[in-house]
Amino acid sequence: MFQLAPNVDLLFSEAGESAADRVRAAAAAGFDAVEMWGPTGKDIPALKDALQETGVQLTAQLAEPRMQFMIPPRNHEPFYEGLDAGVAVAQQLGYPRIVVGSGTGFGGRKRQDQLDELIEIFTRGVAHIEGSGITLVLEPVNVRVDHPGALLDRTSEAVYIARGVDSPFFGVLYDLYHSTVEGEDVAAELSNAGDLIKYVQIADAPGRGEPGSGSIDWPARLADLRNSGYAGPVGLEYYPTIDSAKSVRWIQELVAGR
Repeated sequence: MFQLAPNVDLLFSEAGESAADRVRAAAAAGFDAVEMWGPTGKDIPALKDALQETGVQLTAQLAEPRMQFMIPPRNHEPFYEGLDAGVAVAQQLGYPRIVVGSGTGFGGRKRQDQLDELIEIFTRGVAHIEGSGITLVLEPVNVRVDHPGALLDRTSEAVYIARGVDSPFFGVLYDLYHSTVEGEDVAAELSNAGDLIKYVQIADAPGRGEPGSGSIDWPARLADLRNSGYAGPVGLEYYPTIDSAKSVRWIQELVAGR
């Protein structure tokens, strides 16, 4: 049984703008974990209080700023400074993962060179936060619908980068929605990635709504995930098409085997 973690930037908006109130709403809907995007604009002390009050675990947040690594003069210091800030928040809120991305790449250079430079950037990133206990997870995204122009749109290339970084504190975020939109074979990608998959997110396709709102075969895809050996949390990063509490019920029941 997977631990499901709704994204409080997308779900439980019915509870209001406060992330803390959305955590409480998620707990009332039966969740013991949530994820979020970045900490900017959030009342961190109030969020910490809500997590402690409910016993809900925060599983992941995005690195800030979201870097476009190719911008001249290719100064990556804001990325590493952002990691420092992210680690500080992580240590307050108790989450173990920070999600990083590729940006749009390094213009005018061969793709392989760009991937290899990402290995260098993230190797330094892991070293930069050494001792924090935080794992960086690299997310490839689809360029067909949601992220046109992004460099990293293939799970296999995220795996290549993770193998290059070669650290227990670096891995791949496998987003089943992005992978499906890109036309990937889910079982094959998971098999190739092996234990480098350190976090998973889901949404249905087309539409990026709640599981059950699109055409993904969820019993089959969850079986692929189980067969791959993944046993970590699964983030619910979707745009609900109905009331949040109603939108989660089908996937909750499916994961629970009901």
